[in-house]
Amino acid sequence: MRSTLQKIAADPGLDIAVCVTGMHLSERYGMTITEIESAGLPICARIVVACDATTGAEMARSIGSEIVGMVDCFAREQPDAVLVLGDRGEMLAGAITALHLNLALVHIHGGERSGSVDEPMRHAISKLAHYHLVATDQSRDRLIRMGEPGERIFVTGAPGLDGLTDHLEVDRAILCRAARLNPDRAVALLVFHPVVQQAAKAREQIQTIVSAVRAEGFQIVALLPNADAGGNEIREVLEGAAREPGIAVAVHFERSVFVSWMATADVMIGNSSSGIIEAATLGVPVVNVGDRQMRRERNANVMDVPVEAESIRLALRNARQGNVFPKRNIYGEGLAGGRIVDLLKRLPLDISMLDKTNAY
Repeated sequence: MRSTLQKIAADPGLDIAVCVTGMHLSERYGMTITEIESAGLPICARIVVACDATTGAEMARSIGSEIVGMVDCFAREQPDAVLVLGDRGEMLAGAITALHLNLALVHIHGGERSGSVDEPMRHAISKLAHYHLVATDQSRDRLIRMGEPGERIFVTGAPGLDGLTDHLEVDRAILCRAARLNPDRAVALLVFHPVVQQAAKAREQIQTIVSAVRAEGFQIVALLPNADAGGNEIREVLEGAAREPGIAVAVHFERSVFVSWMATADVMIGNSSSGIIEAATLGVPVVNVGDRQMRRERNANVMDVPVEAESIRLALRNARQGNVFPKRNIYGEGLAGGRIVDLLKRLPLDISMLDKTNAY
């Protein structure tokens, strides 16, 4: 969202304030509020919640705490609209708060299918939203079938694609040297988050993936997982693996470093939405493992496999064939931010808009 939020901040017809919560305020997850500050975005609230235990109970409690904090923030700021993206718990907290304070809710990336707890969370947010800024035509059609009025749904593309190639600032040799990897050997970028309904299997799943990647001769650069249930089990396995040669593990990469790794790695593996959405613009092959993204729309560069060693190894062998994927992306051409700014400036926000019902 950085590029889009900066465009909003720069437009004389719009004002913006960012409510920061969750992992952005945790040292354990990189204290990434500093990147929001460095982007020059004004912060109107810092809502600290617990996110170290990585359990379903902690996830649910965090949503409650975020609602309490957002009530105070929104009541103080009196925004004309609340802008949320995707399917995370803090976005649901913002949506519930906006609904009860009679604030317009604008939802980006609604209408998509994925898997895990994320899919029902995304659709719940959509049913609370007054306007939908979606990434694909299929997402728009799905929202209409869910009962959302078509005149309130706009296809903007995915904002994560805006200026994506502008972030290719670090070349492979520099990246590998910093990670103590050999740039002349194959490298896999690994980003694997827990599937909440399969939290008890998280440790076994990441062990299977790491073993399969290593067995195929890849070096690994891995990002630690998010705070969802099962995250600590994945973290422990990766931190243990980092003691082995040829494996580098990081808490967080700044955007330019992460995008550069995506572009220069020989393959991306795991279950991150960045593999489904951004990676196609860079033409990188992606091995998507397990159920977390299983229902998303796919680009040609994505291979789907179960969390099973031989299937993962076969997909990695296919990725090493050097197939060249067209840098076309069903999620857009990198122009979402301008479209979102234009819509935010002209969408009606009067009281009649808040009277929302299903279209059928």
